[in-house]
Amino acid sequence: MHKTHDRNNPENLNAKVSRNSNHQKLSDKLFVMKLIRFILLILCLALLSGGLFGLWLYVNLNKPHFHDKSNQFIQIPKGSTSEEVVRILASEQILQSPYPTLIYLRFFGNPGKIKAGDYQFNSPITPLQVIQELEKGQEKFIKLTIPEGWTRFDIAKRLAEKLPTNPPMSEKQILDLMNDTSLIKDFDPLAKNLEGYLYPSTYYLPLNAKPQEAIKLMVEQFRKIWQPEWDEKAKQLGRTPREIVIIASLIETETKIEEEKPLVASVIYNRLKKGIPLGIDQTVVYIAKIEGRWDKHINVSDLDSNSPYNTRKFPGLPPGPIASPSKSSIEAALNPSQTDYLYYVLNVQKMDGSHNFHTSAESFEKDKQIYQKWLRQQR
Repeated sequence: MHKTHDRNNPENLNAKVSRNSNHQKLSDKLFVMKLIRFILLILCLALLSGGLFGLWLYVNLNKPHFHDKSNQFIQIPKGSTSEEVVRILASEQILQSPYPTLIYLRFFGNPGKIKAGDYQFNSPITPLQVIQELEKGQEKFIKLTIPEGWTRFDIAKRLAEKLPTNPPMSEKQILDLMNDTSLIKDFDPLAKNLEGYLYPSTYYLPLNAKPQEAIKLMVEQFRKIWQPEWDEKAKQLGRTPREIVIIASLIETETKIEEEKPLVASVIYNRLKKGIPLGIDQTVVYIAKIEGRWDKHINVSDLDSNSPYNTRKFPGLPPGPIASPSKSSIEAALNPSQTDYLYYVLNVQKMDGSHNFHTSAESFEKDKQIYQKWLRQQR
């Protein structure tokens, strides 16, 4: 006898409900997993977008921008909103684009710190540096920046541009003012001009300031920087303070990497001790500037010059400083590293302005060939 299937049998109903319940649980679990994957995808995309946005903002806020308004005053009116200030600076080409600065001020900065006034902005300048200037505030004065390693010829040109006189004073006339060594005579009785003693820094001068006032201020700053104990330190090295300034000026023109300066100093001292010409090309550049023919290129005729400044041809120190050294270069000249290095050449692998140092001519020549090959490719 066959048993008929009863759909209404409780056991069958329970089994069906159980299967439906398991199916629903599986569907719910799959849905939750898909939802989690979707949320994770959204989070990853958000993090990636945020990271890319942050990188874009960082790069643009720290990117130096060149402009032609460094000699002009830009007025920020009282009561200006941060948006209005940024728009003014963008229209004056101080900012390449207003958007990175606006975003920074909106979400990370403090617009309330921005001060009204008349500003002079260096060129190049980054948006973050612009914001710092605006937060610091400025009165109406002349901002005079003298970079490290500038010669008196470079400084005379800047003074002629920045300090207008009536009648206008030429670069030649300003250079003549720099031939007055009375401000430094007690420190350097052999000085024929103020080269090396016009300290590189940023100065704030009245609007009616004259070039001679700026020159006096720069020399006074040099004297403030020079420490009394450095006289004795120079004596221990067998050098006069003047010779230390000469060596510091050479170091300043050879490297901007602070930790390298004592190494460059060691090469200079080692070569002086062995009677080897220093071979510093910036002394040849200085000759061209003295003779009024510098065209930003070193020519073969320059290297053959019979000027005593030509350290390619003549051993020993040049007759005087060739630039304005910073405090760190003076300290390096007073505290050279103890090495056997006699050579150095630009490190073209790093390309950060650093150098490779060598004790032998053979290793130097190999490195020099790499540098010259790179130089040809750049040209």
